[in-house]
Amino acid sequence: MSLDAIADKIRQRVAGSGFDKSVKFDLGSDGVIVVDGQNVSTEDAGADCTISMSRDDFESLIAGELNPTMAFMSGKLKVTGDMSIAMQLSQVI
Repeated sequence: MSLDAIADKIRQRVAGSGFDKSVKFDLGSDGVIVVDGQNVSTEDAGADCTISMSRDDFESLIAGELNPTMAFMSGKLKVTGDMSIAMQLSQVI
């Protein structure tokens, strides 16, 4: 799945959700996805919270195959910034 296709999937999930914070998914050399309220982009930008993980793990997370808590506990997902925002977004996606 392309990065733009993943961003579109996230865009559909946050639309109308009321999520109003900013989160950057840093996928290393595979790029970034930035969720800023209802806007989702593959352009790098600052965010209240950054979630770093591999693209494969990110795709598993979006597909519902990877539990975010377990990913964090096992080191597959790292959070910098305001962790409460990451937790809010996990309820949406």
